[in-house]
Amino acid sequence: MERIYASYWLETGDDPARAAEVIAGEQSSGTFVALATETPALKERSGARVEKLEILGHSTTPSLPGGMPAARYTQCRLELSWPLENTGASLPNLMSTVAGNLFELRQVSGLRLTGLRLPRAFVEAYPGPAFGIAGTRKLTGVTHGPLIGTIIKPSIGLSVEETVEQVRELVAGGIDFIKDDELQADGGRCPFDERVRAVMRVVNEHAERTGKKVMVAFNLTGDLDQMRRRHDLVLAEGGTCVMAVLNSIGLVGLQELRRHAQLPIHAHRAGWGYLTRSPQLGWDYAPWQQLWRLAGADHMHVNGLRNKFSEPDDSVITAARSVLQPVVPGVEMVSTMPVFSSGQTGLQAADTYAAIGCADLIHTAGGGIFGHPQGVAAGVQALREAWVAAIEGVPLQQHAGKHPALQAALEFWK
Repeated sequence: MERIYASYWLETGDDPARAAEVIAGEQSSGTFVALATETPALKERSGARVEKLEILGHSTTPSLPGGMPAARYTQCRLELSWPLENTGASLPNLMSTVAGNLFELRQVSGLRLTGLRLPRAFVEAYPGPAFGIAGTRKLTGVTHGPLIGTIIKPSIGLSVEETVEQVRELVAGGIDFIKDDELQADGGRCPFDERVRAVMRVVNEHAERTGKKVMVAFNLTGDLDQMRRRHDLVLAEGGTCVMAVLNSIGLVGLQELRRHAQLPIHAHRAGWGYLTRSPQLGWDYAPWQQLWRLAGADHMHVNGLRNKFSEPDDSVITAARSVLQPVVPGVEMVSTMPVFSSGQTGLQAADTYAAIGCADLIHTAGGGIFGHPQGVAAGVQALREAWVAAIEGVPLQQHAGKHPALQAALEFWK
């Protein structure tokens, strides 16, 4: 029988073996009292199994409030499994099973989902990304190295005309990729439809003159009908990407957008912090991203090295590597492209390249481009040259000696 496996970091004030069985029961056939209808045959067929339980350590205080009081709390590694028959190859029901009510149990004073192993039935049931790395490279014409990208800034408050002026400067400066901020969707000052038409006039005119079509990820986040209609407008205007905020639209929202879409879906993870910032609660990125990639994310944000947020570098690199790994080992699926962002400049290029071993990524810099003392075009060129140095293994300062835009950037990339 095919099974789903999930790994957790668990802390409990109860006997760890008993707590593990309570979690397994709560997330499958059991409840808080023994029932005659949960026969041994039913439990054997449909119950979750405790596959592994490893004691890691102990403490005298709980990580989270609200659990059962105890003199000692035990930290463990726990692995549970469920028969695929319980959920079928259904992402929403998978989420309810591996990340549902178990977080609220009194026996739990800390719980974090750290790993997920899925049967190939999920890859067979879900199409995954339509474009991914290869499709994105084809649409942008960027055959090697990262896509050099940026975000329209300020995030919110610009008019359509002001947005267009920024886009005009960026495409003239040689940018590969531009995205809306996650806060900019369909506000009264910069309505979606008007913004798309005006921005795409600039992008299309530039493409006709130069042969280079810049990819713009328009934030179409909304209800299902809005997202479909907005996607169709971007497509009709010659656009090559749409963006959606995952935690806002949910798994079904992304799944339905993927079913409708004829363009790459740039998946933003806004809200990720509330799922992960406490190390004793929530999700690791590796299992979380598996669900969204199956649902159809072509690009996924992974933060960036030395970022402006609280996430440490090792976590960012682990996230990026997980996006580049198969969702189900040994089963082919279109590869999702990781997106590095948040306080990025060319100073992170060499370390990023060394850590993930490839340049199949989008590297977005806002202030790192717009803040260049010689202007936006020089900012784009400087970031691109920083990546040339990284890939060729040339020290950044040495490479900058031959590239004035990069040399000038080093004065403000601090």
